[in-house]
Amino acid sequence: MRHERTFKAQGVRLLAGVDEVGRGALAGPVSVGIAVVDLERQKPLAGVRDSKLLSPAERERLEPLVRRWSVASAVGHATAAEIDSLGIIAALRLAGTRAWGAILGAGIIPEAVLLDGSHNWLSPAEQLSLFDQPVVEAACEAPVHTKVKADMQCLSVAAASVIAKVERDRMMRELHLEYPDYGWDINKGYATAAHRDVLRAAGPTPYHRVSWRLLGGELQGTESPDEDARDEA
Repeated sequence: MRHERTFKAQGVRLLAGVDEVGRGALAGPVSVGIAVVDLERQKPLAGVRDSKLLSPAERERLEPLVRRWSVASAVGHATAAEIDSLGIIAALRLAGTRAWGAILGAGIIPEAVLLDGSHNWLSPAEQLSLFDQPVVEAACEAPVHTKVKADMQCLSVAAASVIAKVERDRMMRELHLEYPDYGWDINKGYATAAHRDVLRAAGPTPYHRVSWRLLGGELQGTESPDEDARDEA
């Protein structure tokens, strides 16, 4: 937690680590995990690292430990339909806001946020006019600090990654029971060759992001999935 400790020197006690899962998938929700740590008291939790570097069994074992270790934790989701309607960045913000609201609902108010990546998609978008979407009451008003590869270097963000990945994977396994041909129990909605073969033969389900180029251009859309292999199941 070396990087997190730098926030303590700035007077921060409650720090929220934040990470997303499912951004590059073709199907299913995008999910945002938050794990809040108390920099005055928190001790490192052994074995926790970026969820993409852990096996499914390791993630399942660590998830309840992360929940108990954190001062508070939550996962928020935005559906495929919301991604199609809002775009991926606004959907990330929506999922993050839902997780943030759960943290506030638990009576915990983080003083700062450590967000994986280089872009702050969590803070509420500025409302420029009366015709814009209003700012959500539970939106994150804490200062957000971004850090590239924070999920690999910062325990709080790695913890957020683990709980988000485990919860989203469970959701995809449940959706697999409804549409078993797409292999979501294995691919978790990502763009594997087998997944795209079924899409080509049977078309998309209500859980697919139909505004995306699901077949790499064969189905035209407005978004292109990030097929980062690190995120695949």
